[in-house]
Amino acid sequence: MIAETVCSAVSAAGLGIAAVTAYRRRFLTAVRIAAYSLVPIGLVMTGVVEWLADTAFSPVAWAGFGVLGLAWLLFMITRTVERRRGGTRKERKEARAAARRDAVAPTAAAPGASAPSLGPGNRQAAKPASRPADTPRGDDDFSDIEAILKKHGI
Repeated sequence: MIAETVCSAVSAAGLGIAAVTAYRRRFLTAVRIAAYSLVPIGLVMTGVVEWLADTAFSPVAWAGFGVLGLAWLLFMITRTVERRRGGTRKERKEARAAARRDAVAPTAAAPGASAPSLGPGNRQAAKPASRPADTPRGDDDFSDIEAILKKHGI
């Protein structure tokens, strides 16, 4: 009852402000204020305000929100655990079976086999290629800069 009265008073005050704004020849602003001021009375007429008031002061409604929050929390925990384990039980079972099939792979001559790894002993591939001896280091870097400076007359 009080919420409906407050909403009606807010709407009446908003319409009064809209009328004063329209009197000052600011019609676009007046129409916008009128639209905003009609929202509270519209909510009262549709019953939304009464539903919100009943929900806000109902312990059962708040307990229901608590149960929904707990359900959401449990759902998120199970999703996190599932991601850390690597998927569902069926997916893990399929992954183990695939790993067993790959572990018993045929010899290197077979079409599906991969090349053997070289292991940590061969470090030549990890080294970066050295520069050719005929290219001086400093001249390359500054030649581009010199060309730009000459172009601009500096």
